[in-house]
Amino acid sequence: MGGPAPKMVSDAESAPVFAKPPVTLREVAAAAGVSVATASKALNGQGRMTAETRERIRETARILGFRPNHLAQSLLRKRSFTVGLLTNDTYGRFSLPLMAGVSDALVDNGVSVFLCNVEDDHRLGQLHVEAMLDKRVDGIIATGKRIDRHLPVDLSNLRIPVVYAFTQPDPGAVGLVSDDAGGARLAVEHFRRLGRRRIAHVSGPASFEVVNTRADAYRAALQENNLPVSEPLLGAWSEGWGHEAVARLFGGGEERPDAVFCGNDQIARGVIDALRERGIAVPDDVGVIGFDNWEIVAEATRPPLTSVDMNLAALGREAGLALLSLVGGQPAAPGIRKLPCRLVVRQSCGSPPG
Repeated sequence: MGGPAPKMVSDAESAPVFAKPPVTLREVAAAAGVSVATASKALNGQGRMTAETRERIRETARILGFRPNHLAQSLLRKRSFTVGLLTNDTYGRFSLPLMAGVSDALVDNGVSVFLCNVEDDHRLGQLHVEAMLDKRVDGIIATGKRIDRHLPVDLSNLRIPVVYAFTQPDPGAVGLVSDDAGGARLAVEHFRRLGRRRIAHVSGPASFEVVNTRADAYRAALQENNLPVSEPLLGAWSEGWGHEAVARLFGGGEERPDAVFCGNDQIARGVIDALRERGIAVPDDVGVIGFDNWEIVAEATRPPLTSVDMNLAALGREAGLALLSLVGGQPAAPGIRKLPCRLVVRQSCGSPPG
């Protein structure tokens, strides 16, 4: 029999890892050979000293990894240069691109953004708001997973500015949403330019405001172009509903559509798969357009899916700029602003007739 198995020794056992204490202003001053007061003035752009001395102190701070105490600075400036982003969009489908736009608007102004997910829990939402107020955020941007529902937290009586983006705002507040009606018109007009005339519409549940807004715009656009109007098929936000809708649209003896405008990209993907199973070619026989331009779905669809993009990053940027104006004391017109969508054209619609 062999001896006992050798003991495994890891680097962690021989060299424990501890968090290093932050570099202090006193350490920077000592390394640069100046007083603490002179180091502070140099790093804050104040005081009288030669440019060489100021640069030497700043370079010393950079090499040592010195980080100023922003909390102390914020108390002096009455601003924290941070903004809170509240959302109940658990998957980040809408909030993450919107946050990218917010960050893009704020980064040049030295403002940081931190995200808190309130889910659909009022108590959790209140805890996050209180934490943001404790951190003295300059303002809050509220966003969600649908525009016709308010976040499960009261933001109406805060003493800091609040801007709503892609969620229902409080009365008298600033709100920004995508122009869903305009997006639906983009889809119908694109089909019309491609020579499609029998355009069906398959969308999500009627309980969503955007579903009804897009359906109304779809009907209006068809009427304005003297195209036959069919009643939208409303169901679920799923590929399975796309399959079921194709069975209804192509299973009977009535005239078949030559185009299908879908309420989101998942429905559109289900429609395309179901058409393929029936031997109906996309886009040769039927063109398909989705909504959301969720790239992980749209680009993986075969053929790749043309889709209406809600420009969420641009919407986030506008929300960030609006909040900056409010923080800076500039008034902003209350009410809901609608930002235009854009059509991202891929291969699911075909080319104009020759």
